[in-house]
Amino acid sequence: MYLAQRIVPRYEALSQAGRNVVSEVIRVDQAGEVAANWIYRGQMAVLGKDQVLGPIIQEMWDQEKKHLRVMDKLQIEYQARPTLLMEVAKITGFGLGAVTALMGKEAAMACTEAVETAIGEHYEHQLQQLETISPNNEGISQLKDLIKELRDDELEHLGTAVAENSQRAPAHALMSAVIELGCNVAIQLCKRI
Repeated sequence: MYLAQRIVPRYEALSQAGRNVVSEVIRVDQAGEVAANWIYRGQMAVLGKDQVLGPIIQEMWDQEKKHLRVMDKLQIEYQARPTLLMEVAKITGFGLGAVTALMGKEAAMACTEAVETAIGEHYEHQLQQLETISPNNEGISQLKDLIKELRDDELEHLGTAVAENSQRAPAHALMSAVIELGCNVAIQLCKRI
């Protein structure tokens, strides 16, 4: 488990290009975990008392809290600049979670499905980026393993959302497309800002 091991920073051994890639990876992933925590916070504010969906959302949120703790540690260890959009991530995350939950259980799960679809693809792209730098760097190898584990957790959340009838949400295809587009825009902005 990624929380049981300490990621070994090998920042000094990286080229400037490698440092830039690692900083970008950590910055974007940290912001994503912040947003995910606030999405689940918004969903719990509306659906937390639901006897079926409340515990499911709480379990996914608990995983996201662990992910965020890991990303916060990496941000410090690798001296990565956090995004300046952190407050925006919190506000939009909570709004997205609460609004979709207010639309109904299926819409809340459609939100989770769309977010996790975008994030799963994002993690795959990051793994490809990390393959191009310092293959013998222990810290990079551990970072890749961590991203694979995070990706697998997020894809598990996607599966949970589908099992909880996400695809029965009103205007599912439109909602998914809009949310995925929003996630991809947020990723691009957090890389730069």
